[in-house]
Amino acid sequence: MIRSDSASAFITTEHEIAGTRSSGPEARRSAADAALSRRSVRAYRDVPVTDDEVRQLLTLTGRAPSAFNLQPWRFIVVRDQATKDRLQAAAYGQKQVGEAPVVLAMYADMEDTMAHLDEVVHPDLPAEKKAATIAMLERNFGSMTAEARGVWANTQANIALGYLLLIAESEGFHTSPMLGFDVAATKGILGVPAHATITALVALGHGAEDGFRSHRHEVDRVARFV
Repeated sequence: MIRSDSASAFITTEHEIAGTRSSGPEARRSAADAALSRRSVRAYRDVPVTDDEVRQLLTLTGRAPSAFNLQPWRFIVVRDQATKDRLQAAAYGQKQVGEAPVVLAMYADMEDTMAHLDEVVHPDLPAEKKAATIAMLERNFGSMTAEARGVWANTQANIALGYLLLIAESEGFHTSPMLGFDVAATKGILGVPAHATITALVALGHGAEDGFRSHRHEVDRVARFV
């Protein structure tokens, strides 16, 4: 539980949690505790992450808020070592890409979303309301360039990325999100559509290190109460 009596109490809680960092089902923690304990981890143990565990993470990630329920985020789950080795080269040699048991390539694909609007309209709506909603979405987003749609979609995908990182920590996994990679090479390796935007590569697994201690601004540095 977040303690709100003082900033120092909040920081103390962070140190307490960080001191007991571990991974696996026994390490599950609340969202608040996960937010305090999460660190980017770049070294991983040779411990598998099952398909069921990945599916559960992605199911929970999919609960992220999404304007118009469009959910333009997409994932490629990479396990194959040869593919990870190629991705590591495209990611400028970052060791976690080749070392983590799973690398998630997250991208935003608004063109795929627009081609399947019937999938995102609420099934409980009457037929005429469904048709009107689809027409509205086609009108609003169809007036944008493909590039502008892609930028908008990636803002949505970044919300889901935050969910993914927090949920993974809360479920006892460690992660390292990355934006440092050759985009064209990464798309070619994974077969990501040319029009799509790669939101991040995320190493996922059970850490062999704790990562660096977090250093964050105080609330008064980043917020104003009016």
